Amino acid sequence: MPRLITVITAVHAPGAGFLPEAHRSLAEQVLPDGWEWQWVVQEDGETDGVRPYLPDDGRVSFGQGRAGRAGMARTLGLSRAEGEFVKVLDADDRLTPGALARDIRALTEGAAWATSRALDLLPDGTTEGFDSDPEEGPIERGAVLDFWKAHGFRAQVHPATLCVRRDLLLALGGWMALPASEDTGLLLALNAVARGWFTAEPGLLYRKWPGQVTAAAAHRDEAERSARMGVVRERAEALALTGWEYRAPAG
Repeated sequence: MPRLITVITAVHAPGAGFLPEAHRSLAEQVLPDGWEWQWVVQEDGETDGVRPYLPDDGRVSFGQGRAGRAGMARTLGLSRAEGEFVKVLDADDRLTPGALARDIRALTEGAAWATSRALDLLPDGTTEGFDSDPEEGPIERGAVLDFWKAHGFRAQVHPATLCVRRDLLLALGGWMALPASEDTGLLLALNAVARGWFTAEPGLLYRKWPGQVTAAAAHRDEAERSARMGVVRERAEALALTGWEYRAPAG
């Protein structure tokens, strides 16, 4: 039987129009011998606005559920994830060529989770990078939290590029139950208990557009942001204090 990597996408109706581009970037991936991918698309809600944009592809698993934001949708979709590795792909983003192969290599060579460089995809089609990317290589436990706290709650690696071992993702309870920053919360929790990997080659085109959740005024509300960042930090610190370390199996 082939080995499987599951790509999981949370989507709500306003962003569903980008799904064909996301699927195209996935269909163009060239995987290592013996590997296949599965795409789990989970609607954050129960509307008629998403299904028309889904491709006719047997590798796609579509589900719906009560609206509760992206973290809940992804975690609910996790029930259908059959892969040993789980890769995040937001509905409005695109993978770059080779992204999945690079993630598979990192995780099969001993990393518990992996991230890669992301490029902002601007409305005019141009891209823009982040000026604080680390060098390619392992990310030691606690490194992401330390950087995040020292740089205004901004991590040096992008949580939207995450690929993680499914068993570890389940052990940490999936994504945090927050209205936003749920992916940052997971990233910091992973970094508290396991070594990761950063790939310097861009793995994601992160679309910037007015309808994205992070562009909404509510996302910048200072009271909510302070609460989100507080619980994200405390969770990561509490996990670190347990002393538990996840060790990825070889191969």
